[in-house]
Amino acid sequence: MSRYIISCLLLLGFFWGQAQNKPIDTKPKDTVVYKQLYGLRVGIDLSRPILSFVYDTYKGLEFVGDYRLTNKLFLAGELGNEKKTRQEDLFNYTTSGSYLKLGIDYNTYSNWYGEQNSIYIGGRYAFSTFSHTLNEYQIFDSNRYWNPVDFATGSTTPRDFSNLNASWLEMLFGAKVELFAHIYLGASVRLGFLISNKQPENFANLFIPGFNKTTEGSRFGVGYNYSLTYFIPFYKKDKKLKNPEKQELQE
Repeated sequence: MSRYIISCLLLLGFFWGQAQNKPIDTKPKDTVVYKQLYGLRVGIDLSRPILSFVYDTYKGLEFVGDYRLTNKLFLAGELGNEKKTRQEDLFNYTTSGSYLKLGIDYNTYSNWYGEQNSIYIGGRYAFSTFSHTLNEYQIFDSNRYWNPVDFATGSTTPRDFSNLNASWLEMLFGAKVELFAHIYLGASVRLGFLISNKQPENFANLFIPGFNKTTEGSRFGVGYNYSLTYFIPFYKKDKKLKNPEKQELQE
């Protein structure tokens, strides 16, 4: 009996010694794992309906959307239609057409726990199909004897130029802020570079839907949008920490 008691005491002493060799972590561990939402965000560009309401010479609508691929990377795009009438020095014309932009956005902003905001840079490949209608034009004449006040009228019969297209690359910088649950307000500035530009004979593509105005001798164009979108969550995924020890110290 005494031999049995001695054996038990020796065994307990061995385990006690092993336990004393290991450091005791008195800091409580957070067992809550943050789940990052993944899904589709869709909405419209607010600026185009506002411009359509304010100006009779413009009609436009653009749908915007993005889909989360990773914690930082989003597949994004825009689909729209524009119709714009412009008055130049000697002629008046109307451009109408549709466009599609596809690309990616990369979020550079590190959100706090539970936030879904973003400050991002992105790129797009864009393609537009459109047509022009030359509504009327005047003839430039340096001799103003017969028309001292204005140039001579060339034609008031509309002339159509159809089956036109253009493509371009677009770099952008923007931000999206969550106003309410799953509702976001966003804004972006865009710089486009024309790759292709099919122009009609005896006319030029002075306005390209989705690209904005063009200038002679330059392939660059500038645009913007202000978006209101709604996020549709599909699933949740664990948010991985790049440096758990550093994150633990910050907490």
